[in-house]
Amino acid sequence: MDIKKLQSLVVDALEDVKAQDIALFDTTHLTSLFDRIAIASGTSNRQTKALAASVRDKVKAAGGDVYGMEGEDTGEWVLVDLGDMIVHIMQAPIRAYYRLEEIWGDKPVKLGAAKRKSTKEGEEADAPKKVSSHLAAGKKAVDASPVIEKKTPARKAAAAKPAAAKKPAAKKAAAVPAGKTIKVGKTKSAVAAAEALKALPPKRKVAKPKADEAPAKTVIKRIKKVEE
Repeated sequence: MDIKKLQSLVVDALEDVKAQDIALFDTTHLTSLFDRIAIASGTSNRQTKALAASVRDKVKAAGGDVYGMEGEDTGEWVLVDLGDMIVHIMQAPIRAYYRLEEIWGDKPVKLGAAKRKSTKEGEEADAPKKVSSHLAAGKKAVDASPVIEKKTPARKAAAAKPAAAKKPAAKKAAAVPAGKTIKVGKTKSAVAAAEALKALPPKRKVAKPKADEAPAKTVIKRIKKVEE
């Protein structure tokens, strides 16, 4: 039997009886006796025996060979020999004492890759999923072709003109609410000029001639000089 199919059968059989802390390791670089080793924990003697029986029955049902089983009498550590794969089913204290992971655990195998490869569920999981046509992922990508835009004479002229720089908008003067008078204080120079004007003497009033009166004529007599 193919080793990948065998390891998937073993993991499925262990999971069916609720095995704990399942670990799978590749041992091809360490020994030529077997290619895989599986380690799992059971909570009681009864569960460890049930786990070993589940592995044996599932492998035989798939046409595989089971070469032997050891430790069924006590149930503390049950070993199932499948030829290319050895399965160790142990109770937690025994597993912590012997630490088989430190001996065989150089190359761990991910359980996600080992589980359910030979079952119907595994085949369906590996098969490409169909995507509904109304979804964006199911639609075929359309080749994008460049679009050449024809410019009319008006558009060419508009494109030739440089864009006018936008003038900054003038700040609006603060609006004064209607019905209110704002008093502005006089400056010092304005106050000083007003006081200087007050200090000047009053201007003389000149009487203006009436329109009816004729202006007085002034007669200037010339005095002739007497010659000596």
